Amino acid sequence: MQEAKHFSSAELELSVEHILAAPKNDGELHLIVKRPEVDGRENLQQARLDIDQGLVGDNWRARGSRHTPDGAADPEMQLNIMSSRVVQSIAGSENRWALAGDQLYVDMDLSPENLPPGTRLQLGEAVIEITEPPHTGCKKFAERYGVDAMVFVNTGRGKQCNFRGVCAKVVTSGDIRVGDVARKLS
Repeated sequence: MQEAKHFSSAELELSVEHILAAPKNDGELHLIVKRPEVDGRENLQQARLDIDQGLVGDNWRARGSRHTPDGAADPEMQLNIMSSRVVQSIAGSENRWALAGDQLYVDMDLSPENLPPGTRLQLGEAVIEITEPPHTGCKKFAERYGVDAMVFVNTGRGKQCNFRGVCAKVVTSGDIRVGDVARKLS
């Protein structure tokens, strides 16, 4: 089996203009990923977002969080959302997108200027809210995509524009499907 290519900093920089041109509103949902267990991934065409469970069938609640005093799941980190333009740049092939570990991949500007914490998005029948906790690349991210990719998303412009993605929570339960539009609510 051929090892996946890790893109260099110079190669990643070539994608910045494309990433920054992402829609500010009405971004298309390109991929839904359920993580039934640690390192497990299931690409879905449709899913249910639930106020209590997050993405139904995902291990968010069972996995817990090192960010809470009791190790329970952090309700402010119920969902992880990544720009499909960023993951395309770092992963190359779409069959490697899910390795990033996020549940939702959307073609949308995820910068704090466009989606500050508290912003609500209609996605299919569900409504989600962008939350405050930062979403950063980790050791597994670097192993899967390379150190240059981790630096690309976690520093400088990548950090300022949330290239690694954002955290969110479900505020209205509902069904979502690949192809749904993420629309900012006022």
